[in-house]
Amino acid sequence: MNGIQLVEQLPGLRRYARVLTGDAWAADDLVQDTLERACVKWQLWVPGTDLRAWLFTLMHNLYLNQRRAAKVALNSVSIDDLETELQAPPGGASDPMDLRRCLQRLPAEQRAVLLLVTVEDMSYQEAARILAIPLGTVMSRLSRARSRLRELMEGRPAAARPATTQAPALRRMK
Repeated sequence: MNGIQLVEQLPGLRRYARVLTGDAWAADDLVQDTLERACVKWQLWVPGTDLRAWLFTLMHNLYLNQRRAAKVALNSVSIDDLETELQAPPGGASDPMDLRRCLQRLPAEQRAVLLLVTVEDMSYQEAARILAIPLGTVMSRLSRARSRLRELMEGRPAAARPATTQAPALRRMK
């Protein structure tokens, strides 16, 4: 791995980090952390393999680790859980949101798949490898992300959630 190869990946890494974090400063920190990790662990990269995929995998894992640490440090509450308790800003709650805000309302797992496949133009297989999930999970998350993003962009409310907090019954699929 040489510096030129690494520099060529910066725009994609910055794009992905910015949408993952929703904050320019946090995105820059995530990119820097990714590059530091890549430099420290460069011997783990196999020459001839996809450097881009390796860097995105490093970034995604760092992002997940940072989120886990933040959850431990803070008792976070999902904005969707408080949706009915928050006051709507003047101008009507039915106004559609901008894309950036809509992306941040998606669950992180769905947002990551959507960004890798649509923004970074990666195949489902590449996204599955980077996120360390099965191919079917990539397709499922992508479908749900696109559907939810469409609802948010059109200003439609989220689908009605079940009133009970009990987990749905599992059924055997063949």
